[in-house]
Amino acid sequence: MQEHKSTKTWKAVAIAAICILLIESFFLMGTMSKKQQEGAAQQAAVQQAAAEQSAAAGTETAKAADSAETTAADGGIAAADENKDIAKQLSLWTENAEPAKQLTDYVETVTREGSPDFIPVENRIAVFDLDGTLCSETNPIYFDHSLLLQRVLEDPEYKDKATDTEKEVAVQILQWIQDGKYPSTMDIDHGKAIASSFAGMTIREFVDYVRNYRNQPAPGYSGMTRGESFYRPMMEVLEYLEANGFTSYIVSGTDRLIVRGLVEDNDLIHIPAEHVIGSDETLVARGQEDKDGLHYVYTDRDDLILGGEFIIKNLKMNKVAVIAQEIGKQPVLSFGNSTGDSSMAEYTITKNPYKSLAFMLCCDDTEREYGNVEKADKMRALCEEFHWIPVSMKDDWKTIYGDGVTRTPDKGFEVIEDEIRRYK
Repeated sequence: MQEHKSTKTWKAVAIAAICILLIESFFLMGTMSKKQQEGAAQQAAVQQAAAEQSAAAGTETAKAADSAETTAADGGIAAADENKDIAKQLSLWTENAEPAKQLTDYVETVTREGSPDFIPVENRIAVFDLDGTLCSETNPIYFDHSLLLQRVLEDPEYKDKATDTEKEVAVQILQWIQDGKYPSTMDIDHGKAIASSFAGMTIREFVDYVRNYRNQPAPGYSGMTRGESFYRPMMEVLEYLEANGFTSYIVSGTDRLIVRGLVEDNDLIHIPAEHVIGSDETLVARGQEDKDGLHYVYTDRDDLILGGEFIIKNLKMNKVAVIAQEIGKQPVLSFGNSTGDSSMAEYTITKNPYKSLAFMLCCDDTEREYGNVEKADKMRALCEEFHWIPVSMKDDWKTIYGDGVTRTPDKGFEVIEDEIRRYK
């Protein structure tokens, strides 16, 4: 009886133990399932964080790329190494051209954000003379003087109407071509003759006249028109500066409207009309006659025409004044070739709040161009005295006018020689 009771007790204990084990097993399974779920959740969280981090990195990379593009657009240097490569930037300059190196070093310095010499884009102003700096002044003389000879001596619609004064100026130009002596009064006399001989034309008619004239073959050269007689290495400089956030202006002694006609829709040079500064003549309304502009109102029947009166020759100190008036900022780069540009050069590098440079071209090439070694040597001496940077057309440029253009002294000058004999 006692034994039976003991057996029952062990059975109860065993059943209780089994129940406990079952309960623990269910609890353990639930716990493991929960841990697995938590592990999976943790793993998913890690993967999501990694994905977000990767996406953020991609965004930052994109932002960096956008920033680089924006920096380049804003005038910063996105790829400094590329700008250091003169061969890529100024490929028409010789390998050891010191002026090219000084220019590229300068541009890299002033366009790099964080540089102590950094110049904001809006203050990166470069000014260029025209004749002898951007284009030829030796076929056989300045473009605008040749244009006057065309108008007064050759134009069938005008030569019989030319005044005695205009013809006298033309003869002086022919004499200058022959003996190389520039008349002391030519700056003003020529300006007056240009103004009077084209009086009555609209601005569009005058610019178109210049554009037609620029299509003539360039005397003294083969394979080039007058409108193509731009120095290719200097065209590279304009493009290089534009790519680095600079704004360039032509500041010339040539008549402003003549310069516009020379550069308008010209594939070689891209300077907008509003960035052309030059000598000026009066502009009036067609119906204005002798009335002062303060007492005449432009009407819908009017045209704006050349008034026939010369105003100013934009040379020497006049260049400085007109830069201040029309640009309103001191340039940081100046390019010229003669003493007519010396004031502009000095204005650029004197008391300038920004790092600045002035370059002067030296006409020392007598094989590819009609250079003047004596004149070039004088300019080098001035560069040394005034701390300008001399540019040798002979030594610093691989080409002047590009392939296919050659200096041909016996071609094209016969017309000028005939005119000299006729009027002498």
